[in-house]
Amino acid sequence: MKFSDRTVTPAGTGNTGRPVLKDVFHNDFYIGAALCVDQICGKDPEGLDLVTRHFNSITPENILKWEEVHPEPDRYNFDAPDRYVAFGEKHHMHVIGHTLVWFHQTPDWVFWDVSGNPLSREALLERMKEHIFTVMSRYKGRIHGWDVVNESIMNDGSFRKCKWLEIIGEDYVQKAFEFAREADPDAELYYNEYDFEFGPRTEGVIRLIKNLQSNGVRVDGVGIQGHWFLDYPKMDVLEGYVKALGRLGVKLMITELDIGVLPFYPVDSQVVPLSSFDPETRKKYNPYPDRLPDAVQKDLAERYAELFSFFRKYRDLFGRITFWAVHDGQSWRNYWPITGRSDYPMLFDRNCRPKPAFDAVVRIGDRTE
Repeated sequence: MKFSDRTVTPAGTGNTGRPVLKDVFHNDFYIGAALCVDQICGKDPEGLDLVTRHFNSITPENILKWEEVHPEPDRYNFDAPDRYVAFGEKHHMHVIGHTLVWFHQTPDWVFWDVSGNPLSREALLERMKEHIFTVMSRYKGRIHGWDVVNESIMNDGSFRKCKWLEIIGEDYVQKAFEFAREADPDAELYYNEYDFEFGPRTEGVIRLIKNLQSNGVRVDGVGIQGHWFLDYPKMDVLEGYVKALGRLGVKLMITELDIGVLPFYPVDSQVVPLSSFDPETRKKYNPYPDRLPDAVQKDLAERYAELFSFFRKYRDLFGRITFWAVHDGQSWRNYWPITGRSDYPMLFDRNCRPKPAFDAVVRIGDRTE
């Protein structure tokens, strides 16, 4: 399924009397959601009901990451991915695979031989190819687009230091795309990245994609991870890098959208428990433990309206807008970088009820432009 192959349905209100997200944006882009393993395995029926009603694209949070789907050299876990793909097919959705090659959530064994020695370049390339072919071939023609490489560029525009780079070299990204194209020639292949607000990182991604293109490697899209806040990024910054990426001639996607409403805490390599802070600091970083005040609900709604107005303005560039959770209770922002907080970043609350932000987004979709 290509971006142009969207199933268009008449705008409607579903069976709840409320507008349906995928319908109000049916002329613009896919509306996607990231599914957790509980949802994929049927343990969150209320969340799944939201997915089937409001979304026409799905992405798995973790089940296709290397450590989950291929935890040991000779063992693959396909039960949850099989369920995920079957769910997408049953509901005629645009199904995304996330992610094939990443510096994170990749088991240590991938980079070592049975004697405990680092793999050679050739051996690691063969291991990468075997993984990509095994996973992609299983879902050939069923998963429509893949995040082939995730987060390979740093804020300064250089390649991220990781085992893939150390052992293979900078062309590990190109090799991953080549293997993926060979494994499923008809699948859409994407590069996915975050923090484009750092200009050198945007420039580094643009150099990477141009280099792939100049070497005859087809990249179908660039994913922009939208882990944003009420006041960040500024819209002029967002517009600047979207325009710059748009000049690459590939589709753009917002792949991991959520809006944090809690005070920013610097991300370190370690997750910090909320209980480790003194009472005053706990209150500072977890100011809304029980509910989101109406004033902040209003701010969140205005922020989502601002963003979706922008997405519609550039709908010729965007093929998909994917939320990185279905409802507040599922969001990673509740446990990273501080565990035990209550964040409220999604359009649906912990009881799967639509928030004012949902209504604000729908109003943007209903506008005639």
